[in-house]
Amino acid sequence: MLDHSPAFSSFSVNDIPMAKEFYSHVLGLEVQEDRMGTLALKPSGGGTVMIYPKPNHVPATFTVLNFPVKSVEETVRKLKGRGVRFEVYDDGDLKTDAQGIARGNGGPTIAWFRDPAGNFLSVLETP
Repeated sequence: MLDHSPAFSSFSVNDIPMAKEFYSHVLGLEVQEDRMGTLALKPSGGGTVMIYPKPNHVPATFTVLNFPVKSVEETVRKLKGRGVRFEVYDDGDLKTDAQGIARGNGGPTIAWFRDPAGNFLSVLETP
C-alpha cells in the first residue's frame, strides 16, 4: 500500500535559526526553510529530512540521523575543527576512544555527536 510513497524522516528542535546555522554552515548540508519555519535537509545522497520547531522539545535519546562517510577519523577531525563535540563512552560494550570513535565493537566504526537541540547524530564508516 505505501510501497510507492516517498517516505521521509523528521525530528524536532527548539530553535530553528540555530538548527539552520548548524546543519547548513557547520555540517555543510543544503537546508531549505519554508514559511512555517520548518527546515528540509537535502543530503547529497537523496531524500529529505524534515526538522520542525517544537516549543516543548525534548532531545531524542537515540540517534535520529546517521551520515555514512568514507573515513570517520577524518570526518571527526574536520567536524571538531568546526566546533562539533563528540560523545565519549565507556559503558559496558559501548566504548569509544578519546576522539569519540567506536571501533571494532561488533559494529561499524562510528562516532556520535549532538545538534544544538541535543539530538544525537552520527558519522559511520562505509566501505
